[in-house]
Amino acid sequence: MSNGKQHFQVCFCWSRVFKVRGGEIPEDIKKVFESYSMNDTMSMDGLISFLKKEQNEVINVNTKAQNVFNSLKHLNKFHRRGLTLEAFFKFLVGEHNFAHQSKVHQNMDAPLAHYYIYTGHNSYLTGNQLSSDCSIEPIKKALKKGVRVIELDLWPDITKDDINVRHGGTLTTPVKLIKCLKAIKEDAFSFSEYPVILTFEDHLHPYPHLQEKVAQMVKSTFGSMLFIPKSDMDVFPSPNQLVKRILISTKPPTEDSPSESDNKVSPERGRSENGLNNHNQYQQQIQLEEGDEDEVPKYRDLIAIHATKHKGSMENFGSHGSSDKVGRCSMNELALEAAVAEHSHQLIRFTQRNILRVYPKGARFTSSNYDPLIAWLRGAQMVAFNMQGYDRFLWMMQGFFRANGGCGYVKKPEFLLSSDGLCDEVFNSMALPVKKTLKVKIYMGDGWRADFHFRHFDYCSPPDFYVRVGMVGVPADACNMRKTKTVNDQWVPIWNDDVEFEFPIRVLELALLRIDVKDYDPSGEDEFAGQTCLPVSELKTGIRCVPLYNRKGDAYRSVKLLMRFDFTT
Repeated sequence: MSNGKQHFQVCFCWSRVFKVRGGEIPEDIKKVFESYSMNDTMSMDGLISFLKKEQNEVINVNTKAQNVFNSLKHLNKFHRRGLTLEAFFKFLVGEHNFAHQSKVHQNMDAPLAHYYIYTGHNSYLTGNQLSSDCSIEPIKKALKKGVRVIELDLWPDITKDDINVRHGGTLTTPVKLIKCLKAIKEDAFSFSEYPVILTFEDHLHPYPHLQEKVAQMVKSTFGSMLFIPKSDMDVFPSPNQLVKRILISTKPPTEDSPSESDNKVSPERGRSENGLNNHNQYQQQIQLEEGDEDEVPKYRDLIAIHATKHKGSMENFGSHGSSDKVGRCSMNELALEAAVAEHSHQLIRFTQRNILRVYPKGARFTSSNYDPLIAWLRGAQMVAFNMQGYDRFLWMMQGFFRANGGCGYVKKPEFLLSSDGLCDEVFNSMALPVKKTLKVKIYMGDGWRADFHFRHFDYCSPPDFYVRVGMVGVPADACNMRKTKTVNDQWVPIWNDDVEFEFPIRVLELALLRIDVKDYDPSGEDEFAGQTCLPVSELKTGIRCVPLYNRKGDAYRSVKLLMRFDFTT
């Protein structure tokens, strides 16, 4: 690249030359700057006015404006009297202007059953479900991304003296349980301070001595981090009560149970108006009794959340066993699909006090995933996903849990906690009025030239980018992807047009805005160039920076879009 031009060698005798766009600012951004500046400079008062009127900022606006000034003072583009156009643009595409909230802001004092929880499936696998390696690395990576539920399959090793973690009945190579536990301890709260739940798929029942060895490993590894309830729980503690605690969830050994019914979970029968009956009693359970620190509890006593798999008819789902205790029930995606047609009300009632875990069907050998909205709409808290691959459903999952500061816990909508269970949002969303209409405009994109080889997209020319936007959510809100025009032969595409996309929304709590960028290829399939998924309920309005992610959900270093979001009622 030289003199603002990029050369593509086509063959030995000739090359193609393209003018490279750099530092160009969209016309709409220039007009906004002019509206809040004088003599080509935006003062502190001008920036505060912009933040209030254009960005709809209302909290600590003066402090935010000062932080913007402070972040730009080291740039040559910064003028001592205020921001130049270039400095203002630098702010717009920077980290102080992201499109989603970055802090925990929801009420974290409700029982665990009132939250969606970021959940992994076969968290130890590095790839497909049949022959990939088992490793601590996928576990560590998941925790660093905010995943709060880690699944481990426990199997005896060949000597029957130690415990392996592996996918049974496959060619996956095992990893020692103790290595997984130590990795979890190291990274459990590196991204989020809210509780981590370990779901054990326990295949050690024929070997009680190995279950007791698990108890020793768990207690010695986690120590005071481990939450051990005094007895079976009537209501779950809250995320705030369990900050930096680790919980074990699995099916208790039947031989240790006083009765078979104690192993099973039940739906709600009678509930106080706020659903928090007896909630405060678990504040005392958070702490171990004095003198218990050095004792090794029995395997069954370590299980904070008792689990079972649902079997039989859905007519009385969850009603087997005691109605007073809470727990967790699991079903695969196929069982869920069969249940939702006629028994959605039972599922919703069950999940108001208990935890429902949904996991992928066994045929997903390639570690693909399913539509999480089917489970979320029925109140399922743990929608277990394969994090090893990539697909649009995984992008939805990652986007959904960017809400609430990315802490891994997102409060369920109030309509799923209503005692009457009458949820038009679930059963008849088309009958609901439109609450808000989201308007989306794309100004430009940047960062591909910094993050990709110059021949990555096209061998003989710069890329031809276009953007697609769409909505997922309840059936009435979902719509297909819509696209911008294609900007040819530019690493920094700019859309200086008046095209605006509108999305009427009825249920904001479950609406997700999907965004992806592709490079147009006239001779084959258009090439992926980035994606993101944003929770609509947390979108910041105004002109915002939208960082993009690769297929696996890892953030690019530089690639981003500059967009505008507005809500109308």
